[in-house]
Amino acid sequence: MVESTLPTSCGSLTPVANRSLSSRERVSVPAPTVLSPAMPVPSDSSSPAPDEDDAPTEALRESNTQAQASDLAALQVILRNAAAGDQAAWRHVVDAYSGRVFGLIRAQCNDGDLAEEITQSTFCTIATKIAGYTEAGKFEQWLFRIAMNRLRDEMRRRKRQAKSMDDEAQGGLASRPEPGHRPERPETIELKRLRRALAQLSDADQRIVHLRHYGGLSFKQIAEILEQPLGTVLARQHRALKKLAELMENDRA
Repeated sequence: MVESTLPTSCGSLTPVANRSLSSRERVSVPAPTVLSPAMPVPSDSSSPAPDEDDAPTEALRESNTQAQASDLAALQVILRNAAAGDQAAWRHVVDAYSGRVFGLIRAQCNDGDLAEEITQSTFCTIATKIAGYTEAGKFEQWLFRIAMNRLRDEMRRRKRQAKSMDDEAQGGLASRPEPGHRPERPETIELKRLRRALAQLSDADQRIVHLRHYGGLSFKQIAEILEQPLGTVLARQHRALKKLAELMENDRA
């Protein structure tokens, strides 16, 4: 459970054992998109100049741009208030982003307890650094980069520990539930196929798929987080979805 009260230190954000993010904390956060291997990939190729028939499309595009600008302005105000110690603003930040961070990390590590721990660690870092943060339209990139770095560091730490354990002990740590552990809802057959297919992608392709479909980030944001050209990210996404479709089709055979 992620604290909704702006802490004065990371001590108030210590992990709460065997708890998943509550429905209250996911308010206004859309559930992770169920990934469809056939999902179309936006093209970065230039489009011809619109004619009169495209007027409604252009109007909609302009409306979306204005809405995005309004959302960005609102976020800037919320972040400034949170940085100043406004508890309501901090709750808004937690409510708006904790579900997406948890969903992204859960998809990458396939461990709900670890995902919760990383989510709390991420917001602990945000809480301690937000006073010095200057909003420049890149808050989401900053937030998700911190979360991914936390997960990377934790997985490296666990890998180092695992080297000193024998296979039996290592398997016990990975599979033995803690006291009071609540089993997760059984997955559908199709979702299991998807998870198996995702596991066969390269780490780089998995990161892009997770950031896009669990983190809900735009391709431009993903490119900035991964420090890769936009065209590379689009190409990887297209290739990854095509590979997923093939793997899932083979799994059905």
